[in-house]
Amino acid sequence: MKIGVPKEIKIGEERVAITPAGVESFCSNGHTVYIEKNAGIGSGIEDEEYIKAGAEIVETSYEVFQNSDMIIKVKEPQPSEYDYFKEGQILFTYLHLAPNIELTKALLKKKIIGIAYETVQNEDGSLPLLVPMSEVAGRMSVIIGAYLLENINKGRGVLLSGVPGVEQAEVVIIGGGTVGTNAAKIASGMGAHVTILDLNAQRLAYLDDIFGGKITTLMSNSYNIAESVKKADLLIGAVLIPGSKTPKLVTENMVKSMKKGSVIVDVAIDQGGSVETIDMITTHENPYFIKYGVVHYSVANIPGAVPRTSTFALTNVTIPYAIDIANKGYKKALLENKSLLHGLNIYYDNVTYKAVADAHGFKYVDPYEVLK
Repeated sequence: MKIGVPKEIKIGEERVAITPAGVESFCSNGHTVYIEKNAGIGSGIEDEEYIKAGAEIVETSYEVFQNSDMIIKVKEPQPSEYDYFKEGQILFTYLHLAPNIELTKALLKKKIIGIAYETVQNEDGSLPLLVPMSEVAGRMSVIIGAYLLENINKGRGVLLSGVPGVEQAEVVIIGGGTVGTNAAKIASGMGAHVTILDLNAQRLAYLDDIFGGKITTLMSNSYNIAESVKKADLLIGAVLIPGSKTPKLVTENMVKSMKKGSVIVDVAIDQGGSVETIDMITTHENPYFIKYGVVHYSVANIPGAVPRTSTFALTNVTIPYAIDIANKGYKKALLENKSLLHGLNIYYDNVTYKAVADAHGFKYVDPYEVLK
């Protein structure tokens, strides 16, 4: 199979979908890898490293798409890339289609086989291709929040840890999954007082156990969210419903109740966001805006700020699946691996992931039906 890796063009995105080790794995299995010139520079990977591993470097993104049977990326295709696709081409990347009807329509029109990293799901409900980036985003959210709380960024001028004789900051995390857990690790490690809200009582018991009672756990409901948001210095949105648009759990009135200069970091923004007052996706170049005196951070690709760490963490888990697709062909790979099958969102002109179909009012088609 011919594998293509274009340079990421989303603003502020410096990750790349493959490392030299990944190239070597594909090539040793008899496949060809095309990589756009300088695609790995932002992650500290030179073209020469790819060439040494067996890749062919091409000048343009267009050439990558035209030469390849399968495209592997990090972020969802951007509008300027839509016309590059060929019918029947495999696209393996983060897609986040539920909040993005234009991309969904474009992939259906081009009759792409779209396999989304974020919906590959194991039987236990875990999301193996989302976990490493959720770990990065969760940890980064606190670091970002701590910086935005500085007075120079219109923040409250609060140090997360406080100092002897001065109380520590209040960090509220909505969602106790991978993002929320990693955010809590960093926030509690920095000395903040941390509250996590989640719908799952078993998850809250687990978090209480692993943190040894050093954080506060609360059942997620509108009352507890409202009370917690009101006292937060730093609010982190860490809600995820696999493949679905994130529900707006933090209302406009809740944001109005927050202290002037408090900070919101909504990690869920790539699935639509969980905060009602965030109506725009920001970029690493212009990452935040002020509304009702509250600093709002809504960058959709947080891990892109630390591209080398993120690239290696991501490709550690994605490349084995990509090699399986290349070795077996996509039909056999999907049918033999139920986890991977959950990743199939688009199959030619069919929507094969129910949450995406429901989000846009499209007909849902069972992936087994189209793959037979």
